[in-house]
Amino acid sequence: MGLLDICKSVAIYLTALLPSSLPIYDYPSRHDPASWSHLAPESSGGKHYPNFPAPSGPDSDDEFFCKYPALGKHWSSCSSPDDRQCWLKSTDGSVYDIYTDYDAEWPESGMTREYYIEIENKTINADGIENTGGKVVNGSYPGPWIKACWGDLIKVTVKNKLQHNGTTIHWHGFRQLNSTEMDGVNGVTQCPIAPQENFTYTFRATQYGTSWYHSHYSLQYADGIHGPITVFGPSSANYDEGRDPIIVTDWNHRSAFEDWQRELVPKPSFPKMNSVLINGAGNFAGAFNRNKFSMSVEKGKKYLLRIINTSVDTTYIFSFDNHNVTVMTTDFVPIEPYNTSHILVGIGQRYHVILDATPIDNGALSPKGNYWIRAIAADGCKGFEDGNEPDERQGVLRYNATSTDVPTSFRDSGKAFNTTCRDEHFHKLHPMVRWDVTPFELSSLPTKDSKWDVGKVPHPHRPQEGDNFFWWALGAHPLWLNFSDPTLLNLSSTSWKDNYVVVSKDGTADTWVYLIVTGPSGLTVPKGGDRSFFPVAHPMHLHGHDFALLAQGTDADELAKPGAVKLKFDNPPRRDVVLLPTGGYVIIAFKADNPGAWLFHCHIPWHASSGLALQILERQEDLRGIMTEERLAETRRGCRKWDEWVSNPENHYNPKGPFQDDSGI
Repeated sequence: MGLLDICKSVAIYLTALLPSSLPIYDYPSRHDPASWSHLAPESSGGKHYPNFPAPSGPDSDDEFFCKYPALGKHWSSCSSPDDRQCWLKSTDGSVYDIYTDYDAEWPESGMTREYYIEIENKTINADGIENTGGKVVNGSYPGPWIKACWGDLIKVTVKNKLQHNGTTIHWHGFRQLNSTEMDGVNGVTQCPIAPQENFTYTFRATQYGTSWYHSHYSLQYADGIHGPITVFGPSSANYDEGRDPIIVTDWNHRSAFEDWQRELVPKPSFPKMNSVLINGAGNFAGAFNRNKFSMSVEKGKKYLLRIINTSVDTTYIFSFDNHNVTVMTTDFVPIEPYNTSHILVGIGQRYHVILDATPIDNGALSPKGNYWIRAIAADGCKGFEDGNEPDERQGVLRYNATSTDVPTSFRDSGKAFNTTCRDEHFHKLHPMVRWDVTPFELSSLPTKDSKWDVGKVPHPHRPQEGDNFFWWALGAHPLWLNFSDPTLLNLSSTSWKDNYVVVSKDGTADTWVYLIVTGPSGLTVPKGGDRSFFPVAHPMHLHGHDFALLAQGTDADELAKPGAVKLKFDNPPRRDVVLLPTGGYVIIAFKADNPGAWLFHCHIPWHASSGLALQILERQEDLRGIMTEERLAETRRGCRKWDEWVSNPENHYNPKGPFQDDSGI
């Protein structure tokens, strides 16, 4: 049966096949209509509703249209190169713009965007070396770009064609307001999708900006199951053109499943990555220009760039030699724009930036108009093979699209800048839509449910692994997910383990939830004889919410010193991934305004698979009312299919060994 017979005319089958070997190319490289398919632009045909190309739409031959059929003739698009803050306006003065509180309102009258994707095994040659353990989305690595407009309903049907693995797809950073069952976390919101089965995710794009979708089944995303997703909407800074996402990642020549247990021995040997890729292309111990990422620009123009870090173990300092960028979005949060020569991009973090195509040295260092694009692996947040760290020069910015000259530019006009692992500076990030957090004293927070120390402990439920393995944990024990028994099917339970944060049924949408997370160094006294601490940084990601970042520091001992930690309550930075510094702490807050079962976890797959996570069960009684049997019918069907498949050992990679040998996150 053909795809159009399956998905009808409203569906999109994205089959962006990225060749295993590419020459130097001008980005974007995927304009082949046989490999990219978009919703056909619709003429207004006399219809009275906003129908306009997304102002920051795809850099491709087909424009992507935003349509709001229910708004009527009184509404129109108001986005222009001179005013990107506006999105839609009405003749009565109503507006959707950068100042709209997107947690409370959005254009609900958008389109339904339907996609169909398949997950399968495939050897990936991203940098000149084949990885036979690769896993891809619609045949490509990274997966195809999913697009929608602010307020659209997104529907994605996922077919699992893997041989020995289940899978789920998580929509990273999406709030999933009142749609927790669509969050895509096996063991929490659903059972894994069994091989040859499918699951349809449906959720509203209440936020706008760029993120990524990825497998949340064990270590799969490290093997290639991820891709970009953009929701077009307003911007806090003006620009002339938008460009396709720039996906920066580290890469391994082996399946992550082969490496991760190195993390568990008492003195970790740590898995080692091999190379750095941009949009799935890089070079390893081969020709310098092989697969080099390249983008061409016109002098004087301003370009919207969407930068995503999908790494396993690397934070990047991203920059364009001799150019500044204007930062205007952190994760999904629009901020007051600021200029900088480089940005810190942690694992799972995203930035919208404006590249001003005006060299700050007027071309003195690169007379032919070619400049290096750098992805510098941050000191203390990288793990590459000894003696074989990738070159930081991972791309080329060209003012002459036909040029093949190698740039001669230097980092930051020849001036060194700090390469220490960290986040973008706390005091630079000012959200456009304010939050003011209810003030409190640190000493007033209860230890239970509020204060968590990252450490390593023996695992009480994994005796088959022996006594030599230690597992990462936030609570007293590592989080362990039962694939066949997700939290959403246990909402009648009245008791939860110690790695759950239970937000009271008395909580309301105005109730603040506070989390203090520390990463003590080895010098800190352990809580118990079996708990040890290591000086390692952790990018921490919260599902179901943006959080307010109240404080971030490099010395966890400050928390015990009265007055040493200054909390920011008036419009603090917001995002959904924050770096817990080595030996340091973060203090975050979020509102209990989204009943659901949510994960809070480290986004280094080795650590997450080890159990470095919490479950947050938010307003259980309200959630029970939302999760009707009708809403859970597809979840229960998926669990039945999963149990049928997993109950047959012949389906397993190792029929005689344990099926699940990690946390499952």
